[in-house]
Amino acid sequence: MVMSLLSASLCYFRRLHLHLGHRLKWWIGYLQRKFKRNLSVEAEVDLLSYCAREWKGNTPRAKLMRKAYEELFWRHHIKCVRPVKRDNYDALRSVLFQIFSQGLSFPSWMKEKDIVKLPEKLLFSQGCNWIQQYSFGPEKYTGSNVFGKLRKCVELLKTQWTEFSGMRDYHKRGSMCNILFSDAILEYKLYEAVKFIMLYQVTEVYEQMKTNKIIPGLFRLLFSRESSSDPLSFMMNHLNPMGDTCGPEQIDMFILGYSLQVKIKVFRLFKFNSRDFTVYYPEEPVREWPEISLLTENDRQYHIPVF
Repeated sequence: MVMSLLSASLCYFRRLHLHLGHRLKWWIGYLQRKFKRNLSVEAEVDLLSYCAREWKGNTPRAKLMRKAYEELFWRHHIKCVRPVKRDNYDALRSVLFQIFSQGLSFPSWMKEKDIVKLPEKLLFSQGCNWIQQYSFGPEKYTGSNVFGKLRKCVELLKTQWTEFSGMRDYHKRGSMCNILFSDAILEYKLYEAVKFIMLYQVTEVYEQMKTNKIIPGLFRLLFSRESSSDPLSFMMNHLNPMGDTCGPEQIDMFILGYSLQVKIKVFRLFKFNSRDFTVYYPEEPVREWPEISLLTENDRQYHIPVF
């Protein structure tokens, strides 16, 4: 009788152990798949292997891309690439990920100003009532809530940037970046903060231009365009659609680099064998600004090269 009970108990616990083991294995796999799916900047992959996977066949386009990737590998010593999630935020994502993962310092102008208060400053000091028409990517008009939402976004950007720039351990920064860039809600708040920083800089330079002060050439180009002749039109035609229906145009990339005080070096693979294969945003950055690199196959989607 006792032996039968012991035998039955052992069989029960063996089945329970197997069942729990299978369930645990399933949950581990589920969490791994979920984390991988949500990670908006993927792990490094071999550059030429990535090229071979993405550009098969013998079309003129495929041949051009293979040659461009070989140029990156042999001449520019780029060995790997980190593929970036393809959406209308990927340019901002590629830039911000590198700023954080490299622990770059907070821009000097942001240190001098309390950037968290910039939304209210535009309204009360410069009378920019039109900022209430700002939209957050796919989210449309938010009216009077826009200032509170922008303040929270900018506060998050300041907090995260300060935290990452203070980390001395490269591996810790990498792990923290993987966590941050797998949280879509936090990510999008950061990108909207960057968009607002761009808007603030455009507004500041526009006010300087009205008083006949000398302004950087890239802003003269910006204001000469019908779609961005003033800060309001720049916001409505360039920033509001960004993250929703389109990514940044080239002129926006200039403003992005200027606002964040980084030299953005872009390898434009579709321009292989031309003088526009490698460009900088802005074209004439300040020498002390740190440099980050992107690669693009079409000026719409961006990835991160790894040297």
